Amino acid sequence: MSDISVPLVAADGTPLRKKLAQAMFKSRMRAFGLVLPLLAFIIVAFIIPIISLLWQGVHDPRFASLMPRTTEVLKPGDGKSEPTEKMFKALVADLVATKKDRTIGQVATRVNRELAGARSLFTSSARKAKKLEAPFKQSLIGVNKKWARLDVWQGMKTSSRVFTPGYLAKALDFKLLADGSIVREDKSRRIYVMLLLRTMKISLIVTLSTLVLGYPIAYLLSTLSVRTSNLLLILVLLPFWTSLLVRTTAWIAMLQAQGVMNDLFVLFGLTSDGERFSLIYNQTGTLIAMTHILLPFMILPLYSVMKTIPPSYVRAAKSMGATNATAFRRVYFPQSIPGIGAGAILVFILAIGYYITPALVGGQDGQMISNLIDFHMRKSLNWNFAAALGLVLLVIVMFLFWIYDRVIGIDNMKLG
Repeated sequence: MSDISVPLVAADGTPLRKKLAQAMFKSRMRAFGLVLPLLAFIIVAFIIPIISLLWQGVHDPRFASLMPRTTEVLKPGDGKSEPTEKMFKALVADLVATKKDRTIGQVATRVNRELAGARSLFTSSARKAKKLEAPFKQSLIGVNKKWARLDVWQGMKTSSRVFTPGYLAKALDFKLLADGSIVREDKSRRIYVMLLLRTMKISLIVTLSTLVLGYPIAYLLSTLSVRTSNLLLILVLLPFWTSLLVRTTAWIAMLQAQGVMNDLFVLFGLTSDGERFSLIYNQTGTLIAMTHILLPFMILPLYSVMKTIPPSYVRAAKSMGATNATAFRRVYFPQSIPGIGAGAILVFILAIGYYITPALVGGQDGQMISNLIDFHMRKSLNWNFAAALGLVLLVIVMFLFWIYDRVIGIDNMKLG
């Protein structure tokens, strides 16, 4: 007698497995349709602008598009040979065209980022380029002797790259040469790696500070009655109802030499009136203000996780002879690690991108890499370099996030 398996079918005769697959597909499509407007908004208003900005860190076609003849004749060269008459002829033709199109300013700005002082050289020469005649090499050098310098042509060759690693190299204290090689910047110009390391250091210290201060508060909130904990939780959330700028400005009044904090230190004899502590316009001011501002972001994840830990676990450990310290260390603390991970990631990522607070209370020693990005975005208008700095910062954050996932595991991070 042979076993014959008969497939289950629905009422309309369709196999049940196929019917279930169709129902699941329709359910997923309905769910996707509900989130589609929000997903489209995030892509259009958030992801695309970020990608387009970061793209500028490796893509700069201005010189190549505005100076096509010069770009073409510069391609075969190694950047070390003397410029030829053909190169000067192409340069004069491009200078005349960019002056006519009023785009010489863009060209001059692009080359000036590779060679300081090149902007005035290009703009002044473009005004006279229309009157120049062959031989163009002698004519252009007659306008300005700087055209005979090899470093000017090397700067143009470097600027002629449409896809360039130069901005990323500069963000890491390196320099792109005309022949395509990358070398280390002079010691006096190596500032960006130092700022990156300082940003990591400040963010890490702020994260640890908020953890040390926030853990006892979250533990207290989780052990109190619901009514009392809710009342105290309002005090934790109270800073969110005040502007970040107002809170930072308040710290300026508190931390200055004649401020509240120094007055208290003098009152309690911790220092004399003539030797007050320097708590502002340095790294100390940045750490104090950022720790206070980001503290709620550590307390809330910790509290939400601690609230789910049954108190009976600790009581059971004590009933079996464990001391308070042992019960906390071996029973309670391991269960709160997901909250620690969530709070640490949240605070660290927020801290690494802070720029308002360091700008107001940090001074020279308390500045972070985000302040430099803001400077190049708003003042120097070097968006390409700002994008490169942002890309480097993003890669570092993603790398640290990957390490966190490998060591602790992203699955262990909980918000309650």
